[in-house]
Amino acid sequence: MENNGHEHVIEVTDLRRVYGGGFEAVGGISFSARRGEVFALLGTNGAGKTSTVEVLEGLAPPTSGTVRVLGHDPYTERAAVRPRTGVMLQEGGFPSELTVAETTRMWAGCVSGARPGHEALALVGMTGKADVRVKQLSGGERRRLDLALALLGEPEVLFLDEPTTGLDAEGRRDTWDLVRALRDGGTTVLLTTHYLEEAESLADRLAILHEGRIAVTGTPAEVTATQPSRITFELPENFFVGDLPPLDQMGVSGHETDGRVVRLRTRELQRAATGLLVWAERAGVELHRLDVRSASLEEAFLGIAREVSESPAPVQERVA
Repeated sequence: MENNGHEHVIEVTDLRRVYGGGFEAVGGISFSARRGEVFALLGTNGAGKTSTVEVLEGLAPPTSGTVRVLGHDPYTERAAVRPRTGVMLQEGGFPSELTVAETTRMWAGCVSGARPGHEALALVGMTGKADVRVKQLSGGERRRLDLALALLGEPEVLFLDEPTTGLDAEGRRDTWDLVRALRDGGTTVLLTTHYLEEAESLADRLAILHEGRIAVTGTPAEVTATQPSRITFELPENFFVGDLPPLDQMGVSGHETDGRVVRLRTRELQRAATGLLVWAERAGVELHRLDVRSASLEEAFLGIAREVSESPAPVQERVA
């Protein structure tokens, strides 16, 4: 698969998208995705994800800035880009009376160099549904069919918009495994999802959008590292928070209590955990319900959204 010598398969520079009436949905964002990489765009409803992806898919031009997919402008050079990309929308519009196999054959007729339909259906575990009419499929099965059609052209770039909505836990895990296999085979995947666990599991890098701007970008580990880790435990009988070593000396930045349960926040997890455990050992007590963990992507997402919402200044892109 050649991409005209471009290291980055997707390149977005100062992208702005303004709708009629002056509403700025995307306010000058920049990011890139390499070949064989899963890049996730995250954000609350109205953050600008769909507006950004529509430009990348060639459905609309940018108001300003530049976008390149496989080295081409996806809007003005759509003929050069479209055969090499696959798109899975949030909701596909299929003729309800056609069977799964008929729908796949119909779609394949619109795709250059389409792989055999049965092969695409096998990738998403839909072989046994080939003769079922679309109207009889469950919501999760329709999502699998959406994905199968997006894979017909063996795309170099795959756009996945909420790919596992409606899937059960097994279907979601199967889809994750398929996305990883595609990535390992060199496909670049741009993913939007409301399931932060999904982004944390799949994304090599991600960007969190807020009100049309990128609040933070980096690997999932880098983004979660922007938020404090936490240590939770139950105070031993006859002990109080004041009996603990000075929290600031352990690298603890804050704490809360809920009855006997104490929750410490820290950006120096090893130091704080070590200090707590050494204290417990010396005091001869056991810390029940002890839980030590780094921030999750969900916690980072909520923390970043809260920070930028409370900030009076415009959101500035931050690299974790």
